[in-house]
Amino acid sequence: MDPAKDGATDPAPEPGVLAVPPKRRVVFVVGSGRSGTSTMSGALQTLGMHVPQPEVVADETNPKGFGEPQWVVDLHTELLQRCNVAVSDARPAAWFEAGKLANLERLRTRLHTWLEEQFAEAPELVVKDPRLAWFLGLWRSAALRCEATPAYVTMLRPVTEVVGSKQRYYSTRFGETDRTAAWVNMMLHTERATRGSQRAFVRYEDLLTDWTIPLFGIGQRFDLFAVKSASANDIRRVHQFIDPDLRRVQLTWDDIDVPARLRDIAEETWAALDKLADDGGDRPDVHARLDEMRAAYASFYEEAEAIASSSSLAARREGYADGAAGRPPLGEGRGADLIPHGLRALVPASARRGIRRAIGRER
Repeated sequence: MDPAKDGATDPAPEPGVLAVPPKRRVVFVVGSGRSGTSTMSGALQTLGMHVPQPEVVADETNPKGFGEPQWVVDLHTELLQRCNVAVSDARPAAWFEAGKLANLERLRTRLHTWLEEQFAEAPELVVKDPRLAWFLGLWRSAALRCEATPAYVTMLRPVTEVVGSKQRYYSTRFGETDRTAAWVNMMLHTERATRGSQRAFVRYEDLLTDWTIPLFGIGQRFDLFAVKSASANDIRRVHQFIDPDLRRVQLTWDDIDVPARLRDIAEETWAALDKLADDGGDRPDVHARLDEMRAAYASFYEEAEAIASSSSLAARREGYADGAAGRPPLGEGRGADLIPHGLRALVPASARRGIRRAIGRER
């Protein structure tokens, strides 16, 4: 029987269920580690979006899970080693080194193939990894090749809390100055790389206080079927997933010992980034201010490199000598420890950390 001839009509969708099928979309969750990226990724997943499997296994630093595809983490680790860039790299030039990989067609095809396989599982994906920001160009290209709409959620958390959290949960071989500089570098360049794209900035504090406001706002802005059609059970599970006590580290500048100029750059960077999370805050005057801070940080870093260049070269020379004598060469285990103690004592702490980055002691 032909329903049209018989006068029959399609049944109306159930209340609260969207009739329009979802389109291909991929949300990239970016920002510094320990800023709430795992909470955001996990919440989107709980609402029905797909995190490619298998995921990185939860541990004591993130007992509720990371919301990270293991394949993505492994790929990014490989790529960072290839371009000699660290996960938390404070060098402005590191963005250029990582960006060169976006021109490799074999790599672009590799990402496109993997992403197509994930879209066969679900039309709306969440991809998150602290290393992701280094390769946004590659991922954008892969998404567009899949005829998917890319969007970006950047998590915002005060730099002092991020640094404090990393000091508490990660290796202590990196000091507060290293981590502060890396945060500035990461956040400023991530903002610039996502400018002009579909994006949202979410304060970690807002996510913990009332997740429904930023999450459903993102669902509307990015036209996410899973979020807009979330069931009562989905919403209940997110309430159970997000723990307001997750913000366990709340430090201020009184608790962080960094050079005054770096502190000022970081604080002004945070003030500008924080405006992006306001309604209508993602505007040209804020972008201009962030551009100014990016230039100021690059200038500051160049000065630090110039001051420490002699010590860095001396460490490299001694490292090569050690390698010739059968001891591990520089970059394979000893790094800045090869600089004589008397020389290290004459170099400011911030410069010494710059030397360690230059000779391979950054993670």
